[in-house]
Amino acid sequence: MANNPTTPPAPKGEEPSGRYAYHGLERIIHEKARLGIMTSLVTHPQGLLFGDLKELCDLTDGNLSRHLQALHDEGLVEVWKGTHHNRPQTLCRLTDVGRKRFLEYITVLENVVSDALNAAPQGTTDAAAVQRLHPA
Repeated sequence: MANNPTTPPAPKGEEPSGRYAYHGLERIIHEKARLGIMTSLVTHPQGLLFGDLKELCDLTDGNLSRHLQALHDEGLVEVWKGTHHNRPQTLCRLTDVGRKRFLEYITVLENVVSDALNAAPQGTTDAAAVQRLHPA
């Protein structure tokens, strides 16, 4: 849960333990290519053909295959192989569990962004504000 922007931050040392641990950021989803795959699939609930997914995520055949296998092993995506007009086709789609876990992941990611923006100087929400943050 994000801090209320009108509430001043707790003094150093008074933050709850693990406040910024963000346990919901799953490593399996957090990797850049898999994040793109999951985002592409969540926006296409009917699924995407392998070639379309490859293009959307700007991945090679081998790279996409490897990441899909990792997501499949976690039960996050389903992959169907078949033919259409005598041509092989592969359809990829999120599982119900995959959709649920991804949306939970996005909620945690929104908290990360909110916490970072709340730490920015008042009245700034641009990318330059993040560069002005001081290290802890």
